[in-house]
Amino acid sequence: MQNKRGLLIVVSGPSGAGKGTVLAHTIVNYPTLRYSVSVTTRKPREGEVEGVNYYFKTLEEFEELLSRGEFLEHQKVYDNYYGTPLSKVKQQLDEGFDVVLEIDVKGALEVKNKYPDAVMIFISPAKRETIEERLRGRSTESEEQLKIRTASAIEEIKQAVFYDYIVVNEDVARGAADIIAIIEAEKCKVKNNKKFIDNLIYGGN
Repeated sequence: MQNKRGLLIVVSGPSGAGKGTVLAHTIVNYPTLRYSVSVTTRKPREGEVEGVNYYFKTLEEFEELLSRGEFLEHQKVYDNYYGTPLSKVKQQLDEGFDVVLEIDVKGALEVKNKYPDAVMIFISPAKRETIEERLRGRSTESEEQLKIRTASAIEEIKQAVFYDYIVVNEDVARGAADIIAIIEAEKCKVKNNKKFIDNLIYGGN
């Protein structure tokens, strides 16, 4: 029934909210959903794979891509740059896939300004204490970095008011189910089915 073009879905949330885990579960259970792999200048963490988790670039390579206008959005986060490859996102949307961007709040609002129809979802932990617990569980940050990231996470939560939906990550399966429900609801909106309605009125396929 819906238009063939996919939905652009923007997901944000503070460090320690479990965004990646919830999205991974969502993608496994929703076959038309595709994850947009970001470009970053930060070094890979243990277990991260090029082209799966990120496209890892030097600062010079990133700046070259930026100068050619190849990012839908880009931001500097904790002394590293991140960007969303524009051409890949457009290709997947045109092919009818729903594309999810897992990006920070500033990048999300930049995308919303360019694509007002983007579906904005904020993933939040159920409790404030969960943020530091999850960050500490990574064992990748110093105590000073933990304090900075925790404070930054609280500031990000303040920006949730600019999103369309909030998903509280108390349980991964439930969080993924909530995201799928949001996508299904968006696909049933009249604005996303204008071609279908026109075909009913005027005929056509």
